[in-house]
Amino acid sequence: MSLSPTDLFDVRSLLSDEERMVQDTVARFTDEKVLPIIGDCFDQARFPKELVPEIAALGLLGSSLPEEYGCAGMSGVQYGLICQELERGDSGIRSFVSVQSSLCMYPIFQYGTEEQRRQWLPAMAAGEVIGCFGLTEPHGGSDPANMKTHARKDGGDWVLNGAKMWITNGNLAKIAIVWAQTEDGIQGFIVPTDTPGFSAQEIHRKMSLRASVTSALFLDGVRVPESARLPGVKGLKGPLGCLTQARYGITWGPIGAAIACYAEALGYAKERILFGRPIAATQAVQLKLAEMARRITLAQLLVLQLGRLKDAGRMQPSQVSLAKWNNCRMAIDIAREARDILGGAGISTEYAPIRHQLNLESVITYEGTETVHQLVVGREVTGINAF
Repeated sequence: MSLSPTDLFDVRSLLSDEERMVQDTVARFTDEKVLPIIGDCFDQARFPKELVPEIAALGLLGSSLPEEYGCAGMSGVQYGLICQELERGDSGIRSFVSVQSSLCMYPIFQYGTEEQRRQWLPAMAAGEVIGCFGLTEPHGGSDPANMKTHARKDGGDWVLNGAKMWITNGNLAKIAIVWAQTEDGIQGFIVPTDTPGFSAQEIHRKMSLRASVTSALFLDGVRVPESARLPGVKGLKGPLGCLTQARYGITWGPIGAAIACYAEALGYAKERILFGRPIAATQAVQLKLAEMARRITLAQLLVLQLGRLKDAGRMQPSQVSLAKWNNCRMAIDIAREARDILGGAGISTEYAPIRHQLNLESVITYEGTETVHQLVVGREVTGINAF
């Protein structure tokens, strides 16, 4: 029996029929709708908003949340497969879905009131309301506890002041989940983006995630009612709980990017003739392709076990950190090697590797840098905090 070059251990056979159906559906969407346009979108620094209605119609927004809120009620493994197939298209598409699902819909579901859930989640699942997640600040990054944005109680309202940076979907969003310091610790607020004093400024001149909207948010005396506060959590565990959900999706996503780069390099190597034979016939290229296949296989097995742990309610944040660290590093290394195999053609966005390589420079950084996740794993195995 011949093996699939992109699935040498037949990991697909370990999936249920429902999981394979989800993967196939999203793969078809990526092949038919994303790949034909994404190179041009990257070149033009344009997020393809026209894809949002179909993404929503497929049930990909808030896919793991309950059906009673208009969501698909899928498993963690199914959500992971969604992320993998979307990122095979582009990290910007997967980032859009991750932010909407894990960073905006999840905190409303997990920390919000029933009224907030009913008000926002169905419209967000339908793609009618886009959200953004306001945590990172211009001076901050890896130290979210050093938060300057603050919210002050004023009668029955809250008044928010501060700034957030590197916010995906910022200029697309109708609501922002804003985390702010209060007298009672860090708390989250649902802030409609048309509230007076709220503004978003799109960040340009990016060389990464060009097919994604990235913004700075500014809050200048933004007044919201008490009903906008997420009452179910206080402290950093609120935003960090959201990030664990999003990082879980990121552990799957880079596998899709790596497969896209590997498959293109493999096809190119079989067709590119140098010195009278295809470069795939050389030991140097075969060693590179074999290494790519090995690392993709290990990543596939890693995330499937992580997904099974998540669905069993046993997933730990340090396990997510290990998987994000491993799989982002795997993908960015493969993208660079694939670019090398393509030679001069590899620097063109007519091919996937340079686009994925540039995107992965953001993916390996956001929602916890590689170093942060290494230290999380180090703390887990030693019991000593080195932050």
